[in-house]
Amino acid sequence: MTAEAPSTAAVGAAAPAVREPRALTTTRYLRYGAGKVGGAAVSLLAVLVTGFFLFRLIPGDPVKTMTGGRPVSAEQLAAYRREFGLDLPLWQQFTDYCGKALTGDLGTSYQFRAPVVDKISEALPNTLLLTGTAFVLYTLLGIVLGTRSAWRHGGLGDRLNTGLALTLYSIPSFWLGLLLIIVFSVGMGPIPGLFPTGGMESGGEEGFAYVLDVAHHLILPVVTLVAVEYGQTLLVARSALLDEMGSDYLTTARAKGLRDDLVRRRHAVPNALLPTVTLVFVNLGRTVAGVILVETVFSWPGLGGLFYQALSVPDLPLVQGLFLFFAAAVIVMNTLADLVYPLLDPRVGR
Repeated sequence: MTAEAPSTAAVGAAAPAVREPRALTTTRYLRYGAGKVGGAAVSLLAVLVTGFFLFRLIPGDPVKTMTGGRPVSAEQLAAYRREFGLDLPLWQQFTDYCGKALTGDLGTSYQFRAPVVDKISEALPNTLLLTGTAFVLYTLLGIVLGTRSAWRHGGLGDRLNTGLALTLYSIPSFWLGLLLIIVFSVGMGPIPGLFPTGGMESGGEEGFAYVLDVAHHLILPVVTLVAVEYGQTLLVARSALLDEMGSDYLTTARAKGLRDDLVRRRHAVPNALLPTVTLVFVNLGRTVAGVILVETVFSWPGLGGLFYQALSVPDLPLVQGLFLFFAAAVIVMNTLADLVYPLLDPRVGR
């Protein structure tokens, strides 16, 4: 009896410590999340500063460009510069820009004479329609083909999938887009022109006919994006699953008599998703940012086309605002991916 008393006391003394790891895990996660959010804030600040000075290196005078080559007196040019604050010292332009940006005011576009935020809001739905549709398709296609290739690695299907993915991934998107326009829009040989050469709509359509018209214009740019982008997801999903295939838990699952397809879907693929989740979030940020070259080639009225149009002036407030928006989308999605990691694999937050 006497010998058991210290043991019982020790157990009682140790009892509160059983709840301690949970509190520590929550604390670690909060510290981990705070560090990631703080890093994202620093990155956004760096983008804000870089965007202001970077685009002022672009050759050309935006005020003279806005006049369209018309003869304008020096007094009129000076009035334009005063209107847009270009006559102020550079440091004052920078402080004004940063102060307004932190309050959500990205300035007024030189060429459209409208708030930059309004121009972004107008073009964003068109970009989300195009790149969002492509994002869903190439993500699903890449994950499905990547996991199947890894599960049957070394076979004919794996070699064909991997070879095609690498080939398409190495092709510039604008070149593939132009090729598709030549073949399927203009027509080549026995192939007639089946799709529009560009734009988002033909005009004059309403109701369901309008939906079909937009879908018709959507096909070629979506095919371009899916063809170029799905290979990256396929290769990452394939590599991650190959790393998991030698694990002991898969051998145990097979030993229990589970079907091979069930082992892949319920055990191997979920544990191999962590690298793929990273890529999905990064691509999601790019989806919000748009794809400049593809939108330009197909004359799609989205953020990418707007950015290209602003660069040609150069429309400094619009270029800076779009650059900040693009970077913020990628940074936010990367941060969300970092915050999701510990939920998928607790070892990440330690």
